[in-house]
This record gives sequence, structure tokens and C-alpha cells, in this order.
Amino acid sequence: MFTGIIETTGEVISTRKDGGNLIINIKSSIAGELKIDQSVSHNGVCLTVTNIQGDTYETVAVAETLQKTNLSLLVPGARVNLERAMVFNGRIDGHLVQGHVDGTGTCVAREEQNGSWLYRFTYPTANAGLIVEKGSICMNGISLTVFDITEKEFSVAIIPYTFAFTNVQFMHPGHLVNLEFDILGKYVARQMAVR
Repeated sequence: MFTGIIETTGEVISTRKDGGNLIINIKSSIAGELKIDQSVSHNGVCLTVTNIQGDTYETVAVAETLQKTNLSLLVPGARVNLERAMVFNGRIDGHLVQGHVDGTGTCVAREEQNGSWLYRFTYPTANAGLIVEKGSICMNGISLTVFDITEKEFSVAIIPYTFAFTNVQFMHPGHLVNLEFDILGKYVARQMAVR
């Protein structure tokens, strides 16, 4: 379980295919604090640490993950947003995030607004019932508040801190992002569906 508050970014050092899986090597300032078998959110995707060598660690994305996320697009030099699993003894500054991506969206607009940035994204229309005005969404692992929702798009405002310390600064129209909708909305939708 995560909060959507990004700790740091990591740099993809290498990727390699292993059957249907993708092995990803990431250099990060938190690598020395990680443990093998630990869960880490990578652009909002929960992946397990499988190997650690100094300031670099390895993780594996399986075929199911690669089909539903933007991880298959990672190349050496790419920056990924990183967050370690939350500890249940403190504040939850974002919202409850599982690291189980529901699908992808595409950046369709980016506008600087005198110190902040406005981004607009598409989202899968099948998830329209899970997105609400001023509700939470997890975009590339970042907990954000959505507004100006239509049947196919939503907007988010990015503060300078988030812009500077996440990979959102590299996003432009056409970039594919990972989306996880609020777990509370998913449970409500499921209860309504089974009634």
C-alpha cells in the first residue's frame, strides 16, 4: 500500500526481456535502503525488488503488468517516480494507493500557469464511474486531485515541488501515463454491480 507521495526518482540503467517479463535495473538514492522482496512503486506500479548492487537495484515486470502500464516504454536514461510502501504509524499525506494500475491515459495538454502547471489527460471510458470532481487519482504514482472531468478527459494542477521532484516535468502531449483510480470508488462500484 502506498500514498502517492513520491520519495524520489530513479534512473533506468538497463532493461532486458526474459521470456514475457521485463527485467529493469534502476539507479536510485534509496537503493541502499531497500531489501530484496520489498515492494516499491515505480510510476505507480507495485514491483518487487529482486536484486540490489550498491546504488542500483533490479525488479521484474510480468507480461500482465506490461500490457496494462507504460513500463514497456522504459529505456535507459528514463526517470521513474519511486515510493516505498507506507508504514501504518504516521500520516497519510496523499490517498490510499495499491500500486495496481487500472490502465493508461495520454497527456493531451500541458500549460504553464505562472508558477504551476495544468495538465490534461485522457482516461479509459470504462473507468468513468470511478472518477469524481475533486477526487483523487494516482497518475504515474503521484497522488493528485482531478477536476474539469469529461467523459474522456480530466485535468490536474501540478505545484512547483511536484514538478521539480517527479517525472511529470518530462511529460508533454503524447506521453502515456499509468492511472490507478481510487480504491474506495472501486469498492462502491463493485457493491452496486453485484446488487
